[in-house]
Amino acid sequence: MPSKPPQPETNPENKQQSPRRPFNRLLLWLLLLPVLAYYLWVVFSGGSERATLDYSQFRQQVANDNVLAVTLEGSEIRGILAQSIPVPDSAANSNETPAETDQFTTYIPSIGDDSLMPLLEEHEVAITAVPPANSTLWSFLFNFFLVILVVGVGFLFFSRMRQSGQQLFSIGQNRARLYEHEQQPVTFADVAGLEGVKTELTEIVTYLKAPERVQRLGGQAPKGVLLVGPPGTGKTLLARAVAGEASVPFYSITGSDFMEMFVGVGASRVRGLFDDARKVAPCIIFIDELDSIGRRRGAGLGGGHDEREQTLNQLLSEMDGFEPTENVVVMAATNRPDILDPALLRPGRFDRQITVNLPTLSARQKILQIHARNKPLAADVDLAHLARGTPGFSGADLENILNEAALLAAREQKTQIEQADIEHARDKIMMGLEREGLALTDNEREIIAYHEAGHAVIAAVLEHADPIHKVTIVPRGQAMGVTQQLPEKEKYIYPEEYMLDRLAVMMGGRAAENLKFDTATSGAENDLKQATQLVRRMVLDWGMSERFGRMALGSQSQQVFLGEEIGHHRNYSETTAREVDEEIKKILDTAYKRAARTLQNQRSALTAVAEALLQQEELAGEEVYKFLQ
Repeated sequence: MPSKPPQPETNPENKQQSPRRPFNRLLLWLLLLPVLAYYLWVVFSGGSERATLDYSQFRQQVANDNVLAVTLEGSEIRGILAQSIPVPDSAANSNETPAETDQFTTYIPSIGDDSLMPLLEEHEVAITAVPPANSTLWSFLFNFFLVILVVGVGFLFFSRMRQSGQQLFSIGQNRARLYEHEQQPVTFADVAGLEGVKTELTEIVTYLKAPERVQRLGGQAPKGVLLVGPPGTGKTLLARAVAGEASVPFYSITGSDFMEMFVGVGASRVRGLFDDARKVAPCIIFIDELDSIGRRRGAGLGGGHDEREQTLNQLLSEMDGFEPTENVVVMAATNRPDILDPALLRPGRFDRQITVNLPTLSARQKILQIHARNKPLAADVDLAHLARGTPGFSGADLENILNEAALLAAREQKTQIEQADIEHARDKIMMGLEREGLALTDNEREIIAYHEAGHAVIAAVLEHADPIHKVTIVPRGQAMGVTQQLPEKEKYIYPEEYMLDRLAVMMGGRAAENLKFDTATSGAENDLKQATQLVRRMVLDWGMSERFGRMALGSQSQQVFLGEEIGHHRNYSETTAREVDEEIKKILDTAYKRAARTLQNQRSALTAVAEALLQQEELAGEEVYKFLQ
């Protein structure tokens, strides 16, 4: 066993806020406060209003016995007048009465005035002498604090620049998270179903545990394993299970973590990731959402993307290096394998592609059992019934159902999860929340009831239609009512008879409206859209039409963001396109007439189901079948 790998360094962007930041702010305020205090002292000191007199005017006021007292401070003279005089500055204003003041300030001339003291004593002016203020000290303090302020602001600025520079220089570092095998106790036992997938991945586990067993025969384990499948099918869980089975470190990163606004950063992160992985080998690198960096180069109308293409080039180089014995296995997951660059999929890189499909009926039941291990279930809970009622659900969807059921049970303060909670959670996920407070008129409720009854009666009568699970006229999400059909078993091939019966069921709602009310409503919008899409595929893709026979004209379903649909040319003429539309209309009309004819023959059952829905708002499938007996 290799030595314990070093723990990964914490990324700079994941660090908590530095404790120095509050201290820096406090320091800045301590520098600003003395400067602010000095400014306020300068502005508001000696706040009384004093007029500045000319020195000659001051002597004239003394000679006129209008000066009561003076204060001598250096060359400054402040005094009080016996009678107010006009302020010299305001006296110059035109058409305004000049302001008057009884306090003044003047200054002794620089050449001095030896006759001032005798003049003041002669007119009995009270004289007060004070030492001059030490302005040099205040000036020094002001300049000192100003320098300190500039130095402090500069220090904070360069400190912030240094931190930004460190983040800038560390932007290309590896961002993958490293999980030790002790931190990820996930094994294949935690993955339900997918037996064929786990068999394929067992070879990877064997190579990571004992690479010499493969190397002594001259073989090489796959360097890259690409897990392909819909979202929520357990691709990430499988990668962690491989690491758990092999007891090796596990690097996890998403494709978007490589991308940055700066060109070359993604390539640098790829190099850092593989360098770190080689130090702790054997290990697994898991890249989720590989299509975000592995998209076909130069694809689309807009050309390539420099940063993405450089990142992809570096990934290709690292996966096909010069050391074939490196015990680093790259696993990746995507749900869009069609847009990956061909260079990624060639042997020597992602040379093994494993499809992770949606779980089958037995696999869904096992998945539910795993997720129900830590949940107290009531005796009436039937996981097999729930598995049959969730076709097309992924593992994540099934986990969500049980979680929602637990939340609903906790809301009602139950001690166990009951079957009613699970049914409510399934309906909530499949159809949405109940629309409370929706005020429907009696006529609207009757139309909805007959619409859903039309679907239910036709589904119950036709031989190849799926069995009815539930019929409800409780508004949920965007639907005013729903008729649920659940297949008895998994279907992978759909015969034409099944398709035609399904079309008739879709047309049952509109046929019931016309039969009962002799009108059509907007409630059949979704039915008509689904029926049209289904017939288009029957005609274009599956060859299920009399006019075109076994021709597969192909539907235009290319992805717009690849720039392929805009440049796609239809491979049949306008005349054929017109004939396709006519054939689609013909099949839809036939399905509608069949639905109308069936409801006309079962009119009593249609009325009975509709009346029951108006009273109960919800019927189980077994109750619907009773009305047809």
